[in-house]
Amino acid sequence: MPDSPRLARVATLLLLFVTAVWGSTFFLIRDLVVSVPPADFLAVRFAIAALVMGAVFRRQTLALSRRDVRLGVGLGVLYGLAQVLQTVGLQHTDASVSGFVTGTYVVLTPVLGALLLRDRVDGVTWVAVLLTTAGLAVLSLRGLAVGYGEGVTLASAVLYAGHIIVLGRWSTPRAAVGLATVQAAVIAVVAAVAAVPGGLTLPSGGGQWASVLYMALVAGAAALWAQTWAQAHLTATRAAIVMAMEPVFAAFFAVLLGGESATARLLLGGGLVVASMYLVELRGMLSRRRLRGATAAEDPPVEALHHDV
Repeated sequence: MPDSPRLARVATLLLLFVTAVWGSTFFLIRDLVVSVPPADFLAVRFAIAALVMGAVFRRQTLALSRRDVRLGVGLGVLYGLAQVLQTVGLQHTDASVSGFVTGTYVVLTPVLGALLLRDRVDGVTWVAVLLTTAGLAVLSLRGLAVGYGEGVTLASAVLYAGHIIVLGRWSTPRAAVGLATVQAAVIAVVAAVAAVPGGLTLPSGGGQWASVLYMALVAGAAALWAQTWAQAHLTATRAAIVMAMEPVFAAFFAVLLGGESATARLLLGGGLVVASMYLVELRGMLSRRRLRGATAAEDPPVEALHHDV
């Protein structure tokens, strides 16, 4: 955690920028995977990101300890599997819906923290879980069945939540650059393994390659570094709340640039999901205020101490 509030603010703003960049990729990926299989696209995307990061951050990567390398490999496997599932899901659902379903990692993060790390989950968080479930039902249910795309995307959200928890608990600012580089390389390997059965299909045409390069360098290399650094200065739950804006950005770009419609179903379901995310944030704000109030009550002013002497 940071020693000063200023670092926390910088980390929050940086993570918000990353979230906006991620949100801009949903409709690009959906268009791209029409002709390029998801695993193939991810293998190319993160191979480019890993090569660039390895060249730029070679010294920092070689300086990693064995513990940091093992952590980077584990994080890369989690993130790589999540990316594969999310991209497969995008073949079967709208980019805006995918963004909202992916965004459930905001609520899943504290829940998984309670299950895996025995963090306490209060009543407000459980209310947020119910709101999220209701929002997902509106977005995803087709009669009494959940759409395949939404189900696969929800599985990716669980993995993203695990990635956030591990990154927030064990990453350090010193190792952030090297960790991000190791993660990019491992993600490329995970995607390449998934692509092996059908052979590797490369993007074709300037438009597809421009999209891949944007997602490799900006939404891949730069975003991985920024997220890893920012989460070394923020708690896992706080980071997840900041990233609650991802589905909002995803829907915004999908409607503005991706040709999707702002339907009543999208607005209602997405609104419930976003409401659940910010309910968790409100709970955190109130908890911090109560903590500051309790600390102030326990520590009397210096003037009062002097008066008693």
